[in-house]
Amino acid sequence: MSMPTGEQPFTATLAEMRAMRDEFQRFLLEYRFGLQEVETKITILRDEFQLMHDYNPIEHVSSRVKTPDSLAEKVARRGIEPDFPTIRQHITDVAGIRVTCSFVADAYRLFDLLTTQDDITVRAVKDYIAVPKDNGYKSLHAIVEVPVFLSSGRVDVPVEVQFRTIAMDFWASLEHKIYYKYDKQVPSPLLDSLRDAAETAAELDERMERLHREVHGGEVHGGERAGATPVDV
Repeated sequence: MSMPTGEQPFTATLAEMRAMRDEFQRFLLEYRFGLQEVETKITILRDEFQLMHDYNPIEHVSSRVKTPDSLAEKVARRGIEPDFPTIRQHITDVAGIRVTCSFVADAYRLFDLLTTQDDITVRAVKDYIAVPKDNGYKSLHAIVEVPVFLSSGRVDVPVEVQFRTIAMDFWASLEHKIYYKYDKQVPSPLLDSLRDAAETAAELDERMERLHREVHGGEVHGGERAGATPVDV
C-alpha cells in the first residue's frame, strides 16, 4: 500500500518500540516508588497519633501517578521538550498524594511533621489556605523530594502533597465537576456562587474546629505547628 504524498513511513522496529515502552515504564516506576515512600510516612504519622494520642488527624488519603496520556497532555500544554530529563525538571506533580484532614490545624501540623523529616527535601510550598485562589480554592500544596534506592542507585523523586480539610475537599470536588461540565467556560453567576460556597466552607471549618477545641479543653494533639513559609510553586 502506497504512502500518501508528504507523509514519512513509521520505521521504528519492534525492538525499538519495546525499548521506548520499557524506558517510559521505568520513568513512571520511580514516581510510583517515591509515592509509596511518602504514603508510608503519612501512614506512620497517622498510626502514631492514633496509638499515642488517641486521635486521628487524617480522614482520608488518596494518591495517583499521572497516566501516560495525562502526562503527554501536560507536556504539550506547557510547551516543553518531550524528553525524560526535561519532564523530570519541569513537571513536579507526576506523583501526587492528597491528605484530607479533620481540621485546618491538623493540615498544618501534618505538613510540619512530614517536611521536617531528615530525608525529605522541600522544593516548594504554596499555601492556598492562608491565601486562597481567586475562585475560593483552598489547600496547602508542597513539592517534596524523597530518596528512592534502586538497584542502579539513589534517585530523588519529587512528589506533590496536598493537605486540606473535609470542607475544602468537598468544595474542590464540586468545583472540578462544574468546570468539567462547562469545559472550563463557567457562567459568571456560577462562579460567584462557588466563591460564596468557599466562604461558607471556611466558616464551617472555623466553627467545627472551635467546637472541637471546646470539647477537648483547647488541647492541641501532638504539639503546636512550627509554621509553614509560603513559597510559590
